[in-house]
Amino acid sequence: MQDTGSTLPRRQLGRYLMDWRTRAGLSQPQAAQLLGIGSTSLYRLEHGQNGKVNLGHVEAACELYGVPEHLVAAYVGLARQTSEKSWWHEFGDLIPENFDVYMGMEAAAQTFTSYHPDLVPGILQTADYTRVLVREALPDEAPAEHERRVQMRQYRQMIVTRKRRPVEVNVVLHESVLRRTIGDGKITGVQLKRLADMSTRPNVTLRVLPNEAGVPGGHSVGQFTILDFGANRVGGLVEPPVVYVPGIVGGMYFEKPKDVHRYHQAYKAFQDRALDAVDSRGLLRQVAKEFLQ
Repeated sequence: MQDTGSTLPRRQLGRYLMDWRTRAGLSQPQAAQLLGIGSTSLYRLEHGQNGKVNLGHVEAACELYGVPEHLVAAYVGLARQTSEKSWWHEFGDLIPENFDVYMGMEAAAQTFTSYHPDLVPGILQTADYTRVLVREALPDEAPAEHERRVQMRQYRQMIVTRKRRPVEVNVVLHESVLRRTIGDGKITGVQLKRLADMSTRPNVTLRVLPNEAGVPGGHSVGQFTILDFGANRVGGLVEPPVVYVPGIVGGMYFEKPKDVHRYHQAYKAFQDRALDAVDSRGLLRQVAKEFLQ
């Protein structure tokens, strides 16, 4: 049964702790015994079902599992987050800027539904496309750090291409994404060709919203992603769907049903005005050729 008291920061914390326990080769009862807490308490911690997270338990678990120090700080920050159903993750005070909360959610999702008016989504980017964006965003970082970020984003794409239960991807791209040069013509053309190729996969649906479609729904809407986590064996939600809206200093997360519904409505409005999958693929290949000439 879904725990209605669970919140996104708690669920993310639990997901990370469970992952590190597994890496340490410990079963839940073994870890609970070593931590000196009940197995039920550890279960609730790992599933984000605590009314209030015990920081001592989090720190002790991190020590037991050998979690690196910089991640311990991030996990403690998650434990201290508000219990509100809408959550603003601002970098700096509680969670380090180099810790990507969203990436953990994306990896656990079964369905990725997204609208992009400016850029290709990260899970579909080529390495060169990502490299240009990273260098633009972080000009003061060392080249080695740029490359680490590029490789991390490439690694994330395994959720789309893996053989066992790949994530279902539904993306609407505004036509302006296709026309915007990122880096140079070759980088952009190769990226568009990659999108066309990826759209042939059975788990990927990619549609282009043409310029002449106007403003579906009548509202100016920026980039957003809806993550769904599927159902359990009895038909209940594994966890509530989440809407992620990125920002330059952090990200906004919504999980109230009415908020998620509004974003689903916005996505449907874009989808209804978009080209179908075949025409979208054709346009991607056409514009790719123009860039690569």
